Amino acid sequence: MERQSSTGSSTVGGIMRAIPSLRRQLTHREHSVSVNPAYEQIENADDDGRPRRTGTFWTASAHIVTAVIGSGVLSLSWSMAKLGWLAGPLALLTFSVITYFTALLLADCYRTPSPTSATSKRNYTYVDAVRSSLGGRNTKFCAVIQYTILVGTAIGYTITASISMVAVARSNCFHMQGHNKSCYTSTYPYTLLFGGVQVLLSQIPTFSKLWWLSIVAAVMSFSYSSIGVGLGTAKAIADGGHIQGSLGGILKENDGIKLSHIWPVFQALGNIAFAYSYSMILIEIQDTIQSPSESRTMKKANLMGVSITTVFYLLCGGIGYAVFGDVAPGNLLTDFGFYEPYWLVDIANVCVVVHLVGAYQVFCQPLFAFVEEWISVTFPKTPLAHKHFSLLIASNGLTYRINIFRLIWRTSFVIFTTLAAMLLPFFNDILGILGALAFWPLTVYFPVEMHIANTKTARWSLKWLLLEVLSLFCLLISLAALAGSMEGVVKDLMKYKPFQKQS
Repeated sequence: MERQSSTGSSTVGGIMRAIPSLRRQLTHREHSVSVNPAYEQIENADDDGRPRRTGTFWTASAHIVTAVIGSGVLSLSWSMAKLGWLAGPLALLTFSVITYFTALLLADCYRTPSPTSATSKRNYTYVDAVRSSLGGRNTKFCAVIQYTILVGTAIGYTITASISMVAVARSNCFHMQGHNKSCYTSTYPYTLLFGGVQVLLSQIPTFSKLWWLSIVAAVMSFSYSSIGVGLGTAKAIADGGHIQGSLGGILKENDGIKLSHIWPVFQALGNIAFAYSYSMILIEIQDTIQSPSESRTMKKANLMGVSITTVFYLLCGGIGYAVFGDVAPGNLLTDFGFYEPYWLVDIANVCVVVHLVGAYQVFCQPLFAFVEEWISVTFPKTPLAHKHFSLLIASNGLTYRINIFRLIWRTSFVIFTTLAAMLLPFFNDILGILGALAFWPLTVYFPVEMHIANTKTARWSLKWLLLEVLSLFCLLISLAALAGSMEGVVKDLMKYKPFQKQS
C-alpha cells in the first residue's frame, strides 16, 4: 500500500508541475486562434475559435439536475433519522441556500475579468477559473481536490448502481418466496455489468455531446424520486397517517448525548453535503452554453436545478423519516423499507441505474478531458495520442473516429473505479466522505475566494468578513462530516470480507 501511495503521489506531482507549461502552451494556442482571420469565415466557430456552443437554459438545467439529484437522495431519510425533525429540514435548507449562493459566485468566474463581456477570456474548467483568479498553490490544491472527488464520485455511483440492480433481483425473489427469505444476491456481477456499459459510453469524445444522456438521466431522477415519495406516502396512509420520528433524532434528550451518537450525526451532514455536490463540474457545464449570455443562463439554470432538487429532497427525506422513524433505511429503495408493489420498486431501481449511467459520464468527462489535453500538449509528437482510426458503424457511411490513447486511458479508468467499488461497497459511508471532501473547498472556499479577488473586496470590510465567516463555518461542517464518515468506514472494514458472501 505504501508503494502504491508513493507512486500515486509522484504521478499527481508530475501532473501538477506540468500544468503551468501546459496552460502557457494552450493560452498561446488560443491567442493564435483568436487572431487568425480564417476563423472569421467559419460560421460554427465561437469567439475562441472552438466549435460553436449550442447549450441552453434547458440543457444546462438537465446537466445540473443529473449531477445533483443522484444517489444522495436515497440516503436522505437515513440522514433525517439521525438529525431529527428540527435539524434535518434545517440542514437541507441550509445546504441548498449555501450551494445556490456560491454557485452564483462561481458562474461569474467562467469569463475573466468581466463575466458579462463576450471578449473576456474563457475559463474552460474549474481549475482554469481558479488559475485565472487566484493562481499559485490554490490551482494545485483545486486540481488535486477536484479530480480526486471526480474519481471518488465515479466509484460511489458504481456502488449505488450495483446495489440498485441487486435490489431488483431481490425484490422479485421476495415476491416469489416471501419477505422472510434471505434472497442473497452478489453485487459483483452487477458491478461488472455497470462497468462494461461505462467502458462503451466513456468513448463519447466530449462533454458537449452528453446533452441527450443528461436529459434522459434527469427524467430518471424525477421518476425514482417521485416513486420513493409515492411509496412513502402510501405506506403512511396504510399505517393510519401516524408520523414517526422525533425532534432530536438520534440525540434524544431522554437517552442522553453519547459519543456513539455524534458520529452518525456528522456522517448525516456529509451525506446531505454530497447530495448537493455539483460545483466541481459547474464551469464545465457553463462551457457548453451558447454565447454571449453564459453567466445569466447559468444562474437561471442554477436556480432551477437547486430549487427542484431541494423540493424533492425535503419530500424524500421527510416522508421516508415520517414512515420509518429512527430506523429509516440507509438506502430508501434498496434496503427494503418497501416490498410491495414489487414491480414499482423494480421500476424505481431501474430508473436509479439508468440515471447513474448518465451521471457517471457527466462527472467523469472533465477528468477525461484534462488528462487527454495534458498528454496531447506534453507529447505533441506521440502517435498514440494524436492518431485516429475510422470505424464504420452504419451502412450509410457513418463512421466513428477512435483514438488509441483515449480508448486505453478511459477503459483503464473505468476498470479501476469498478474494482474499487467491488472492494468498498459501503453506501452511506462513501457518500459521507465524498460530500465532506467536496463541500468546503469546491462548493464554498474557491467560489468565495475567487469572488473576493475578482471584485477586489477590501480585507476586513463587512462583505469580506461575512464571506470568510461563511467559509469557516462550512470548513467546520466538512471536518465534522469527514470524521463521522471515516469512523463509519473503519467500523465497516472491521467486519467486511471482500469477495466473500455477506450475511
